[in-house]
Amino acid sequence: MSTPARTASAAEQLAATLPVPGLRVSGQLTGSPAPMAAAVVSASLIGPAAAELVLALADTGFVAEAGGGPAARTTAVLRPALERAAAALGDGVLSELVEGDPAGLLSGAPDGVAVFEISDGAAPFGWFAVRLTEPAGQGEDPGTFADRLGRIQDVEMALTVEIGRTRMSIREALAMEPGKIIELDRSAGAPVDVLLNGRRIALGEIVVVDQDYAVRISRILDTADAQR
Repeated sequence: MSTPARTASAAEQLAATLPVPGLRVSGQLTGSPAPMAAAVVSASLIGPAAAELVLALADTGFVAEAGGGPAARTTAVLRPALERAAAALGDGVLSELVEGDPAGLLSGAPDGVAVFEISDGAAPFGWFAVRLTEPAGQGEDPGTFADRLGRIQDVEMALTVEIGRTRMSIREALAMEPGKIIELDRSAGAPVDVLLNGRRIALGEIVVVDQDYAVRISRILDTADAQR
């Protein structure tokens, strides 16, 4: 898939995953949007399909509802959408989201940056900028790429084990109290998900080691399975 097609697909996936109904990509901008943004977050895709991603939002009123309350973190609410966008670009692991645009993708229209406007049908909702770097093996010595990966091998990433999920309204969440049972979308005995920085990479089973919970890896997922 060509670079323009991949970046356009990433923008479409992001718009479809943001927790606001009715969003769509209204077009690709030819210059810097210079948005008056209420929030800007960015992340890097680390791997063969290396990329930088920035999302600017005109309004963040949806964050509290989508995140379960006024204490919700914008980066946590937006991460699933940026994960989906990153998956459309290719293999790799998305870094932690940070506030701001340190690479300046939304200002000055840097070379190689594609900027898309996301609309709610009435007004611009936000702007998504992405810059792909050339993967190893296409104009770059694979050894050089391996050397660059070696620089970040000691960087710590969050590993999470998820036994299941459910969705509930704010009314139901506020009604929770000690003793309430919440049913999850997974049957007893089913494998749990192992996530690295929010991306599913493996399946496993819960075990106990020295009275502490642990997880035994039963399957490493390939890219297609990890996105399901």
